[in-house]
Amino acid sequence: MKKLLTGNEAIARGAYEYGISYASAYPGTPSTEILENIANYSEDIIAEWAPNEKVALEAVIGASYAGARVIASMKHVGLNVAADPLMTFSFTGVNGGAVIISADEPGMHSSQNEQDNRYYAKFGKLPMLEPSDSAECKDMIGYALDISEEYDTPVMIRMTTRVCHSKSIVNFGERKSVKIKEYVKNERKNISIPSYARLMHVKVDNALKELEKISNDSSLNYCEYYNKKIGIISAGAAYEYAKEVFEENASYLKIGFTNPLPIEKIRKFADEVDQLYVIEELEPFMEEQIKADGIKCIGKEIVPRLGELSPTILRKVFFEKIDNSNTFNDIEIPMRPPTLCSGCPHRGFFYALKKRSDIMVTGDIGCYGLGAIAPLNAVDTILCMGASVSMGHGAQKVFTKFGISKRTVAVLGDSTFFHTGINSLIDVVYNKSKVVTCILDNRITGMTGHQENPGTGYTLDGSSTNIISIEDVCKAIGVKHIEVVNPLDLTATEEAVNRALDYNEAAVIITRWPCALKKYSTEDIKEFGLIKDSCQVDEEKCIGCRKCIGTGCPSLEFNSEIKKVKIDPNTCVGCEVCMQTCPVSAIRKVVK
Repeated sequence: MKKLLTGNEAIARGAYEYGISYASAYPGTPSTEILENIANYSEDIIAEWAPNEKVALEAVIGASYAGARVIASMKHVGLNVAADPLMTFSFTGVNGGAVIISADEPGMHSSQNEQDNRYYAKFGKLPMLEPSDSAECKDMIGYALDISEEYDTPVMIRMTTRVCHSKSIVNFGERKSVKIKEYVKNERKNISIPSYARLMHVKVDNALKELEKISNDSSLNYCEYYNKKIGIISAGAAYEYAKEVFEENASYLKIGFTNPLPIEKIRKFADEVDQLYVIEELEPFMEEQIKADGIKCIGKEIVPRLGELSPTILRKVFFEKIDNSNTFNDIEIPMRPPTLCSGCPHRGFFYALKKRSDIMVTGDIGCYGLGAIAPLNAVDTILCMGASVSMGHGAQKVFTKFGISKRTVAVLGDSTFFHTGINSLIDVVYNKSKVVTCILDNRITGMTGHQENPGTGYTLDGSSTNIISIEDVCKAIGVKHIEVVNPLDLTATEEAVNRALDYNEAAVIITRWPCALKKYSTEDIKEFGLIKDSCQVDEEKCIGCRKCIGTGCPSLEFNSEIKKVKIDPNTCVGCEVCMQTCPVSAIRKVVK
């Protein structure tokens, strides 16, 4: 049977067909759908959201040691979080085969940086595969597991956004029956203390030499000979772009086994063509190694090092030919700035924060990043997941030491709190800081598409589980001042912020209201009720002051001709935040 699948769906199918029994991940674009689709095979695979990528990988390592075939998936910055166990996992090796997916994001569509995780494979001395379409995504899972078990090593598969989300045909097969391997206690293999780890390092280096031979012979690295005046070495999505642009006017060496590189195969290919180019997204990972081996080629001298490649970019680079195949251009597409959704519960909180000029707000990634954008402009910093609290702590220590009266307010989400915010809050309490930590609990992991987390009361498969109380965790850590507030109530929110700032120790504010896009659970309906209303502007009363526009709600529109505000009833969910900002009570609630 054949089906049209995205790369993420194909990875999940590969996990099923090739006998994987345990999977764990933390959601992050563009990798989120991998685990969501693995969860569809719950009769055969245990699939779990973890609080963060480090925990996910560590759980997967434990399952591998126990003898099961396993997979962990994460976005590129997630691998930074998981780097600690990753580097030692390459030393200890596996019992059941282990695959680690790194989904990189050239172009930074939703990430805080742009990084090329192929270097993690080289740094960690791990074999790495790189698919260019969905069929390869599925097939490489089987290839990776075989390599993993034969050479006693975890294997990385590096994907990029276009491979994750593009669709192509995939052949379906039956699930391979894979028995759990026997677990045998082996301290020299599984205990990484210095005396054993030194021997492990020798084993890893020897395995890499063997793997280079495998890479040279691998069918994942193959040549396609057409016009030999131009030879192109490429991998991943960049290979598909090169094929589309050059067609049969060039010959290709398609690299699927990216680390170790098949240098002998590359040398033979280089000898066959007149001019060799290396076309790869982001860093010159292959190009540097090829040149270091004395093979002449052209790469980043002309191919962009930043952002996503595309056929249009390659045509311009190689032929200075403008691609007119698209029927649109940047000028014709209206710009739509990123903004919090209509009815987002975070809006009221950021609106309250922006009124304070005596605070530094350290923000976090995800929806909370939108609090930094006009007209809210409430956030001073954004670095990485869970960093808001730690950064707020460091800044507060400096302000206090040097007699600066400014206070720091750290903002992060509920899922981010469970990810790494807990550790940071421990640091705040332990080191006697007075940061105000604001946990914006919208009862779901919002930005990545509504995944469950330890605070929602549900697991990935939808079954009920214990709700980890954020209040109780904060109390256990040692926070004495904890307030829970409805962020849609601006007065209550401002008063809670004022009380926390008046408190001269660590304080926590938990704003709690469900994400405006969330499908309410039974518990949500019981706690919050259903919002079925919307807001409407009385044009007779509206004075055109635009104070409501200052909330940044996309449902509000100011008509400059009549100098009145209108509310789109199709998107308004009746959160009432705009109502509370109107000085003349021109906004009222109506039943939809």
